[in-house]
Amino acid sequence: MNPMSWLKHKNFNFLHSTLVKNSAWGVISNILQILFVCVFFAIVARKYSANDFAQFLISTTVYQVIAAFSSMGLGQWFIRQYLLEADKIALTSKFLKTQIGLGLLFYLVNIVLAYILYPDGQIRILCLILGTNIIFDNFINAIRSLNIAEYRQNKTAPILVIDGFLKLIVGCLLFINPFSSVILAILMIVARILTLGLFIKLGSANSITLKLLWNAKISLADLKVLILKNWQFMVIGSISIIYWRLGNLIISKVLNLRNVAEYEIAFRVFSLLLIVPVIASSTIYPRFIKFFNENKIIDLTYFYKDVFLIGSVFSILSYAFLYSFSGLVIPLAFGKGYPGAILCLQQMALSVLFIPTVLLQANLIVAIGLEKRDMWFNIISLLVNVFACLIGLSLFKSLTVVNYSILFSFAIFHILQDALLIRKKLSVLKDCLLFYITLVFIVLLYQYLNGRINSYLLFSSFSVSIVGIALGVKYLQKGRVDLIGKMPEFII
Repeated sequence: MNPMSWLKHKNFNFLHSTLVKNSAWGVISNILQILFVCVFFAIVARKYSANDFAQFLISTTVYQVIAAFSSMGLGQWFIRQYLLEADKIALTSKFLKTQIGLGLLFYLVNIVLAYILYPDGQIRILCLILGTNIIFDNFINAIRSLNIAEYRQNKTAPILVIDGFLKLIVGCLLFINPFSSVILAILMIVARILTLGLFIKLGSANSITLKLLWNAKISLADLKVLILKNWQFMVIGSISIIYWRLGNLIISKVLNLRNVAEYEIAFRVFSLLLIVPVIASSTIYPRFIKFFNENKIIDLTYFYKDVFLIGSVFSILSYAFLYSFSGLVIPLAFGKGYPGAILCLQQMALSVLFIPTVLLQANLIVAIGLEKRDMWFNIISLLVNVFACLIGLSLFKSLTVVNYSILFSFAIFHILQDALLIRKKLSVLKDCLLFYITLVFIVLLYQYLNGRINSYLLFSSFSVSIVGIALGVKYLQKGRVDLIGKMPEFII
C-alpha cells in the first residue's frame, strides 16, 4: 500500500471503531456513576460531623485496599486469555467461580486488618458491614471483564449508572430522617446487592447461570497454579488502587481525622477526571493484544502514538481545570467546612499529568507479554511513594507531603516505562524528553498566568491553544511518511 494512503487509512481510524464506541459507553456510564457517588459523599459530608464522616471514609478505605487484592488481578489475565481460548464458556465459569471464592477469603482478611489497625469500635463495625462489598465487587468486576473481552460494555454501562443512583438515593434519605453511619452502611450494602442482581440478570447477556457456576470444576491445585502463574497481575491490578487508598490509611494514622476528610473530598473530585483514561485504557488493551498477536508492529506503534498524544492533551487540560476551579468546585459540592481540600486538590492535580499515559503504557507493556516488568515498575513506584510519604510526614505533618509523594512515584513509574519502551523500539528518547520538558513548561506557565488572567478566559484560551498544538503535531507526523517501512525490528 502507498505510504500516504496507509497514513490516511490509519490516521485516527480508531475514532470510528468499536474501540471508541465501547470507550464511550464506559466513560459516560462511569461519569454518571461517579457523579452520583460524589453527590452521595457530598451529602454525607454535610450531614455528619467531620469525625463521623472520617470514620466512614476510613472503613470504606480499608475494604477498598483489600478489594484491590481480592481479585488477584486476574481480570487482565482473563481478558488476554479469553481472546485465545477455544472453550470460552468453561473459561468464563471457572473465572467467575474463582472470583467468588477469592472474595469470601479476602472478606475475612478485611475483618482481621480492621481489628489490627483500629481499636475504635465504630470503625470495626463499619468495616465488618462495608467489607461485604469485597465479595460483590469481585463478582461484578468479573462480569465487567467478560464484557470488555467481548466488546459489550454497553451491557455494563446502564447498570453502573443505576448503581450510582441507588447510592444517591441512600444518601438522600438523610434529608428525610437522619440516621447513624452504621444504618447508612447497611443501606449501601442493600443497594450493592440490587446492583449484583442486575449484573447477573442483564449485564452478562444471559450467559451466566447458577448451574453453570455450580458445575464449574476448580480444584485447589488448579487455583494454585493459576495464581502462581499469574500473580504478577495481582500486583499490577491492585497497586493502582492502593496508591490512593494507602495515602488515606497513612493519613488516618499520622494526621488527624479532618485531614482524612479533606484528602478524601479532594480525591472524590479528582477521581471524576480519572474515569476517561481508566475506561479508555481498558478498552485499548484488547486492541494492543490483537496487533501484537498478529505481529502488526507498525500498526501497534502508530496506534500507541496516536492514543499517547490524545492522553497527553487530556492530562494537561484536566490539570488546568482542577488548578483553576478547585476553589469553586469543592465549596459548592461539599460546603465551606473543608477549606484544606482546595489546596489538596490543586496539588493532587499534578499527578493527572502522568496518569493517562502511565495507564496507556502499562497496558501496552502487558499486551506484549512483559507483565513481570510492569509488575516490578508498580512495586518500585509504590515503594517510592510509601517511603517518600513516611519520611516526609516525619518532618512535615501536612497533606502536601502525601500528594507530592504520589506525584514523584508516578514520575518514576513513567520514566521506567519509557526506558523499557525505548529499548523495545516502541518509543524514542527524543519524544520522551520532549514530553517531560513540555509538561514542566506548561505547568509553570499556567501557574504564572492563573493569578494574572481571569480563570475562565485563561482556561478556555489555554484549552484551544493546546488542542491546536496537538493537531499541528499530528499534521507534522503525517508528513513523516519516509519512516514507514523503515521501522526498526521489534525486540523481544
